[in-house]
Amino acid sequence: MTGGMGTALRVEWLKVRTTRLWWVLLLVMVGYVALTAVFIAFAFSSVPEDAGPNAPSIDDRATLLAAYTLGLPLGYVFPVMIGVFAITTEYRYQTLTPTFLGEPRRERVLIAKLLVNFVLGLVAGVLALATGALSAAPIIALTGHATHIGDPLIWRSLAQACLAMGLWAAIGVGLGALLRNQVAAVVTIIAFSQLVEPIARVGLSAWATTRDLAQFLPGAAADAMAGASVYNIGRPGELLAWWQGGLVLAVYAVLFCVLGASLTLRRDVT
Repeated sequence: MTGGMGTALRVEWLKVRTTRLWWVLLLVMVGYVALTAVFIAFAFSSVPEDAGPNAPSIDDRATLLAAYTLGLPLGYVFPVMIGVFAITTEYRYQTLTPTFLGEPRRERVLIAKLLVNFVLGLVAGVLALATGALSAAPIIALTGHATHIGDPLIWRSLAQACLAMGLWAAIGVGLGALLRNQVAAVVTIIAFSQLVEPIARVGLSAWATTRDLAQFLPGAAADAMAGASVYNIGRPGELLAWWQGGLVLAVYAVLFCVLGASLTLRRDVT
């Protein structure tokens, strides 16, 4: 690694350490995931055995995984926000101008932001997935079900879900570079994560001719990395293989970053 890239990384890390917003987002994420994981674990554990073949059963590995990896579908919006704020905040307060004056190679600045925020996404993933699993497991145990918390396959799924969170942060950096406006970016993220994609996943999955398309939505691809999803309980075959989901999510990250970089490298930031 050249000295220039090393300096760019140190500058970006300094910006992270002197900004409070990212850890405030992580605290909110932990609380949100913990409360929802407790509720979901109790709901799944309380389903009667004669509820029907499509009812969630916590004794089923896919349902158990969906409960443990709940931090991914619930928490991914937070690393996306962190990635978005890493660049839109600089546009908002016009600190990107001195940044580019100090490092005229704009692509180097963007790569440094991408790498630093990918690591922050991994940290968010560890916190979200650990919170979800540690909140759900005691409820599952108290309701008389096996937790399988020591199962290596469970741990592998949690690790893959953490990687997905890192990719979500990379998508956030690209989205921030693409939109520039912080308010527009936040509204876009909330609308997509809470409304557009959930409706699209349910709608596409309802029809045999469009069911395969739902697998390639970014949230579905991320869930595939975890190996389970609350959207697909009872229908595990509707998710891609974990590595395929990772590849699809990485393509989204590359696409947004390339589009965002192409505009940032040409735009006047003064």
